[in-house]
Amino acid sequence: MVTFPATHVVWDAGVRIVRSSFPPIDLFEDIADPEDWPLLISAEQKTNPRVMDTIGNLDLVPPARRVSGPGASYLMAPFTHTSPDRPSRFSDGRLGVLYVASDFDTAVHETIFHHARFMAQTAQAPGWTSQFRELVLGVDARLVDLRGAAPADLLDPDDYSAAQGFAAQVRQDKGDGVVYPSVRGEGTCAGLFYPDLASHPVQGRHLDYHWNGARVDLVRDASRGEVFRVV
Repeated sequence: MVTFPATHVVWDAGVRIVRSSFPPIDLFEDIADPEDWPLLISAEQKTNPRVMDTIGNLDLVPPARRVSGPGASYLMAPFTHTSPDRPSRFSDGRLGVLYVASDFDTAVHETIFHHARFMAQTAQAPGWTSQFRELVLGVDARLVDLRGAAPADLLDPDDYSAAQGFAAQVRQDKGDGVVYPSVRGEGTCAGLFYPDLASHPVQGRHLDYHWNGARVDLVRDASRGEVFRVV
């Protein structure tokens, strides 16, 4: 494997955009110490046998790297709710990745690409579609840096196979994630392999995306009623 430098990445206001339909997960939002979670889950299962459907697979996150408290659902859920049916650039879907953009515009361009692909594949009618929310969060991690002369296959716009293999090797080498130039926007993105590499997620704007039948052409800031054209 080609080696790349590791860079200490610190963002005070990274941006992640998620669907508004995902509710907080009580266990993660509680102030209980993550070391106590197995006992709490065991007690909860006695009255709620479907509790694990909400929490997901907690075993996918090492105990020492779990986070709790207000906003922790946004950091934990990408790692406990995984599926081979939902692969991404740096994961085949079996392990989670927390993707964060360096700025709002980059986060929007990243998400509208994936939203548009879903809308096209499912032949959705034009109109204002899904609602999203902006999360502003901190990032503090030492990441493999692909912002230099990364091979083109690691940043291929459509084929993630090389990037997934590369990420698997980074994980095997005990790496915490990857920082790379956005393929959709002009900024930078980070793919974090553990939830404790991000912190203090705060909800920002509520957003609506407009699908015109071929692409997402408009983004509405539902908080202010402002509409922006995607160029």
